[in-house]
Amino acid sequence: MGKQKKTILVFIGLLLVYLLFWPVDADPAVWQAQTAPEMKGEFEPNDYLQDVEILGLNDGIGPEDIAVDEAGNMYAGYEDGRIIKYDVHGNSLDVFVNTKGRPLGMDFDSEGKLIIADADKGLLCADQDGNLTTLTTEVDGIPFKLTDDVDVAADSKIYFTDASSRYGIHDYRLDLMAHQPYGRLLEYDPETKTTTTLLSGLYFANGIAVSPEGEFILVNETSKYRVKKYWLKGENAGQSEILIDNLPGFPDGISSNGKNIYWIAIPALRKEIIENLADKPFVRKIILRLPEALQPAPDRYGFVLGI
Repeated sequence: MGKQKKTILVFIGLLLVYLLFWPVDADPAVWQAQTAPEMKGEFEPNDYLQDVEILGLNDGIGPEDIAVDEAGNMYAGYEDGRIIKYDVHGNSLDVFVNTKGRPLGMDFDSEGKLIIADADKGLLCADQDGNLTTLTTEVDGIPFKLTDDVDVAADSKIYFTDASSRYGIHDYRLDLMAHQPYGRLLEYDPETKTTTTLLSGLYFANGIAVSPEGEFILVNETSKYRVKKYWLKGENAGQSEILIDNLPGFPDGISSNGKNIYWIAIPALRKEIIENLADKPFVRKIILRLPEALQPAPDRYGFVLGI
């Protein structure tokens, strides 16, 4: 056997050893995906989003959420930690604050303070001068790994999600591929300064929205393609139920219109090749050993759904 062939065989052997045995920080679960709904009826594609006005196009990468103050000014958080303030016309005014982390969900409380779900730093509060305070970083002795979205209720209680108690924002793909219930729905009481777990065992707990009357919370489970409802008041208080299931894509943010409609942002559609591997955790682990550029990823898609 020639030297060149030996080198190739050694390389192939090492590659196989790597793909089969290299440690991966994930324990993929066996699960079964429902058949994705067809893009018909309420999911029928249209061109409505072509008419939207794009703001702050060159201001940064990844504005996950926006918050609006009483004067109508808008605030958007970017990948580099900056939260930029925009006037009512969408003109960028200044950097309001830099969390030095990754600001995701945001909402104003009744005192005009900006409450920030920062993926790296936890639940933060910025006063009107941009001074930052850390409200909470853990609950039940378990630190937040990916503080994701936040909504402030009329009674000033703060509801937020920890998308994953195991993986941070830079490893979110591991969470999605593992398909394990590491997410949590949490409550922070600014009066007692205590944090409480309302729901655990969620599959990538993402966007949340409190109903205008404070009766319930809606929370998106991204890797389950569904929305859950958690009751805060009434005879079902403390209980949860599935509100909508088997969405055609990955639900991300969710916002109330202040009345009776909740808008769900779906930035990517489901991918059949990924769901075909739902019952093959060993194969999913091999895929996680590949460079990220070679791993299957959902198809980007601009989709806003009202429920």
